Amino acid sequence: MDEELRIIISGGGTGGHIFPAISIANAIKGKRPGTKILFVGAEGRMEMQRVPAAGYEIKGLPICGFDRKNMLKNILVLYRIWKSQLIAKNIIRKFRPMAAVGVGGYASGPTLNKCAAMGIPCLIQEQNSYAGVTNKLLAKKATKICVAYEGMERFFPAEKIIMTGNPVRQALLETTTNKEDAIKSFGLDPSKKTILIVGGSLGARTVNESVMQHLDLIETSGVQFIWQTGKYYHNEIKERLKSHKDMPMLKVTDFISDMGAAYTAADLVISRAGASSISEFCLIGKPVILVPSPNVAEDHQTKNVMALVNKDAALYVKDAEAADVVIKLAIDTVKNEDKLKSLSTNIKKLALPDSADIIADEVIKMATARH
Repeated sequence: MDEELRIIISGGGTGGHIFPAISIANAIKGKRPGTKILFVGAEGRMEMQRVPAAGYEIKGLPICGFDRKNMLKNILVLYRIWKSQLIAKNIIRKFRPMAAVGVGGYASGPTLNKCAAMGIPCLIQEQNSYAGVTNKLLAKKATKICVAYEGMERFFPAEKIIMTGNPVRQALLETTTNKEDAIKSFGLDPSKKTILIVGGSLGARTVNESVMQHLDLIETSGVQFIWQTGKYYHNEIKERLKSHKDMPMLKVTDFISDMGAAYTAADLVISRAGASSISEFCLIGKPVILVPSPNVAEDHQTKNVMALVNKDAALYVKDAEAADVVIKLAIDTVKNEDKLKSLSTNIKKLALPDSADIIADEVIKMATARH
């Protein structure tokens, strides 16, 4: 009989870190149902809600990032890092993990540092084409490093790297809704071309402004739109839309719970360029216009985009130019069948399926090797 495994998974801060972490946990449980999994996240961040909702226990650390504008605030940050190291050590002592997984984000630093110091094998999963600071610092101590892009040996020791791709939300791949039903579920017309606009769960101001500045063009385009504004911007946008006449071709929502149906309905997507989103587009072969966020560390979203653009697998619009050009480009592209077909074919070639399973196998191997 298989022994009971105990695994710590740490990291978070954004959906891009949390969805892969939960996918890895689910894959481990699928292979070894008796496994005990404990998540360690950052207090006050998204993972503290999302992880329990997925059925897993999570402990929080009082950690946060450095303030680049106000150096005095960093005294508190240093104290929080020190405190997080102590709390992480206690969590590890009590839980006694056999292996640890870090997915990036603040909490994975102290957790994996302590695990490595206590002789627990560590695996890190880097979602982006440009490695994050936490993962670069942890690389020396990691046993394995799972990546989603080529050329990552410029950040990590080549002998530790495994090309796995990014785990994605299983529900997206398992959706059984057909296109017509998916479009109808948003109250739209199945005979028309459909563009999905997403700026992440919190929204993206630039992407939203692109829509607001081109309502007349949207109205006369003959194309329909599903627009996820994000919860931060939804009320403001609803107010602003009141002064415009009714637009049945524009379905506005703050959050889409069934992204599988939204992707199925869409002929083309306008999106930010987070690594998890890109992995999803690759796996489902979805034509996409990417507008990388300028507000991320080391501009890694632009680097993610260029890996696709260089293979004619996506269209790219700079954030600063999006308000002027992205809606017109989307309408022109969605009416061009040949362009849609080539984007879909090329992005699908970059898909790396079974990522969560491959990573889960590595974690199980590491956990069982030392016992």
